[in-house]
Formats: sequence, C-alpha cells, structure tokens
Amino acid sequence: MPATRGDDERAGLLAALVGDGRPLLALLALGLVVSGIFALFLSATNTFLPQDVAFLGMDRGVLCSLNQCRIVHFIFHDRVSFGGTLMAVGTLYLWLQAFPLRCGEAWAWWTLLLSGAAGFASFLCYLIFRYLDTWHATASGALLPLWIFGMVKTWGLLQGERGWRSLLKPGTAWTMKTREGWGRGCLLFVGLGMMAAGMTIMLLGSTVVFVPQDLVYFGYTPGQLDAINPRLIPLIAHDRAGFGGGLVSCGICVFLVVWKARMSRALWQALLAAGLTGFGCAIGIHYPMGYTSVSHLLPAWVGSMVYLVGIGCAWPGQEGQPQEREKASAMKQARSLRSG
Repeated sequence: MPATRGDDERAGLLAALVGDGRPLLALLALGLVVSGIFALFLSATNTFLPQDVAFLGMDRGVLCSLNQCRIVHFIFHDRVSFGGTLMAVGTLYLWLQAFPLRCGEAWAWWTLLLSGAAGFASFLCYLIFRYLDTWHATASGALLPLWIFGMVKTWGLLQGERGWRSLLKPGTAWTMKTREGWGRGCLLFVGLGMMAAGMTIMLLGSTVVFVPQDLVYFGYTPGQLDAINPRLIPLIAHDRAGFGGGLVSCGICVFLVVWKARMSRALWQALLAAGLTGFGCAIGIHYPMGYTSVSHLLPAWVGSMVYLVGIGCAWPGQEGQPQEREKASAMKQARSLRSG
C-alpha cells in the first residue's frame, strides 16, 4: 500500500531516510566506491597522506630519490590495487541491496554480512606492526555504523528460511555442460581464487611482507630497507594486509553472488564492472611502474582471463529480461498480499 500524506507527516526524518535499511547499505557501497577512487587519485598524484609522512619522519621526495623512486612506486601499487577492490566490492554491494535483498532473499543478507565482516576485520591487521592509518580508521569508523545498522534493519526484509544454511544450496540448477553453466563455473573458480589470494597476501603482509619478486624490483633487502627507515616495512605491511583483506571480502561476494543468484542483465553488468575495476587496477598499475615480473603477474592474468571467459559465457542476453520481469511481478504481488 502506498504511503499516505498522514504517514509522511508522522514519520521522523531519520526513520524516513533509513527506511528498511537498504539506503544505509547503499550509502556504504557508495562510500567504498568513493574511497577506492580517492586511493587511485592519491596514487596517481604521488601523494603521501599526512600520517604517512609523520609516521616515517621523511617525505616522498627523499624516498623517491632512492633507486628510481621504486620504493614509492611499490607503496602506491598496493594502494591502487586496494582501491580497485573497494570499487569492485562497492559495485556488488549496490546490486545486492537493489535486487535480491529488496526481494527478501536471505542469502543476500548473509553475503553482505560475511563479506563486510572480512573487510572490516582486516583493518585490525594494523595491530601487528603498530601503524595506525588515521584516514583509513576514520573512513572505517564512518562506514562501520552504516553496515551494522543497515544489517540490523534489513533483517526484517528477509522471507522464508533466514538462517545461514540458505547459502549451502545453489540458487538455481546448473551444469558445466551449458554455456551459462561453464561461465558460472569460471566465475566461482575466480571467487575462490580471490579468497585464497587475499588470505595469502594478508598472511604475507603480517609476516615476511615481501615475495622475492618484490625485492628484485626495488633492489633492496629487508635489512637495507630497515636501515633506510625502520618504519618503512610496517607502512608497506599495512598497505599489503589491507589489500589482502579487501581481496578476501571481494572474493566472498563474487563467489556467493554467482553461487546463489540467477544471472540477469543487471547482475552481469555489476560483475563486469567489478571485474574490470578490480583486475584492471591490480594488473594495470604494474606496467607504468615497471614491475613486469612474469611470475608475479601470471596469477592475476590467469584469474582475469578466466573471469572474462566466465563473464562472456554467463551473458544472459534476452533471457535475463523475462526473469527480471517475473521477479518484479512476484515482488509486487507479495507486497499486495502483505498490505491486504
């Protein structure tokens, strides 16, 4: 039943803005996208954050004078990759709240819960090296209430089985023998790969920090980096662990969305945009900085190719339109029954 003028007059401003909780999650998603764009902007302009300079006790110019500025480029390459994952996750969150969560599908709520928990929890990696990025903390502190209250409010939208077991069964029957099934399988494989890669990067960022290809690129051993500035490795480790956490969050989202959702045109567009921004940033940043190690880039290139094959095969064409109309009609009927 449509809202009346009397309903509008009785409703408070905050309640009207929060609604069923989805506006909060939409704002969270947009915040992630904007944060990702901001990370790319800072990296493109070679700008260190004020807390970076204060923590290191040296500015970008001093670091850039060492070995063709490769230490600075390495720092920014992790930040660009992190920005790409934020934009990818934000894009998928927008789709989740606009479509399956609006229809009361419990799996969408659990996807947002698991993905968001992984992303926010990864911020705590700063405790290992004692580098608190205050801007990162401020952004996380601003977005965390949106996620928490959005999840609480949207719980009331869920229909049918609400428990986490709704994630166990695929949303629709599929087989690798069909074009769409092959595409779904490719995307599921990449989602799992992203989770595994993100966990590995988080582990590396919390322990050894560097892989051998990193040390070859900037031409210093960890001991030499520590001699340049004892706080340099903690700064790099923080960025690396943050990127790993973002990758885990994105992998969870990709896997569960592909596992549970029926492919529609809107979902296909969201997955395409997420893949282009995520893989585009993670791979593309390496070439202008001269970090072109084949063994380092090969996993990302393989993942991106499998993802593109999956996207190409999963294209719903005209099949997605009737599905969307059918879902919209069912949702309209459900609202009519509840209001009656």
